[in-house]
Amino acid sequence: MYNSFNRIQNVFGFFTTVACVFGAFIAATDLFSPRNPSGVITPDSLQVVKGRPHYYSSKKEEYAIIRFSLEADLSSLFTWNTKNLFVYVTADWPSGAGDNSTNSAVIWDSIITNPSADHLLNIGPATLKKLRKSSAGKSIDPSRGKLKLKNQKPKYQITHPSGKIAQTEDVTLKLHYNVQPWVGLLTWNIPRDIFLWKPLSGGESKKIALPALKVKETKDTKSKTKPKTKANKAKA
Repeated sequence: MYNSFNRIQNVFGFFTTVACVFGAFIAATDLFSPRNPSGVITPDSLQVVKGRPHYYSSKKEEYAIIRFSLEADLSSLFTWNTKNLFVYVTADWPSGAGDNSTNSAVIWDSIITNPSADHLLNIGPATLKKLRKSSAGKSIDPSRGKLKLKNQKPKYQITHPSGKIAQTEDVTLKLHYNVQPWVGLLTWNIPRDIFLWKPLSGGESKKIALPALKVKETKDTKSKTKPKTKANKAKA
């Protein structure tokens, strides 16, 4: 006969098996929710300066600051099983090593939660109250995932291990997303159609070139380039 410990083990084993099967069924339902994300991203201003890109940087180096505009509709990524959506923008350019490898740096990111997960955000009570009010009575807020940014300042600067990044060519801005479900696997941008899921439409800018290093004007340079005043012209 089984003792009490064996009976508890059997019940627990049966429970975990049922929970796993049920969880897999829940995760599979995402495949029946159409996904058709789209986005348009364009660079607005480019600047390369020399300094310390981070407060903990030990030395000065060149870093790029890219402002951009983004208009995206990622609302189809939100279903009843979506916990939150991680959106980020990268700047990609060829490494020049001759092996078709690329450099990629994140310049901006954001987390968009489902209404039922707003309490997980690290935000103040006033902002949380507005979010709850906007999604009252809605299991999925249709406005979530719709982004419209103009001349957006980057959160992170672009650097390179060599310390040089000025006049880098073929730089492309790309939009990425990562869906975190309540149950199931994390999903990223897909390269091709998967059942009802469509790849991201657009979400990539034209190739651009970073400008030359911006040099601060010294006092001597300013005095040389300073236009003559009427008094100076009279003396001449």
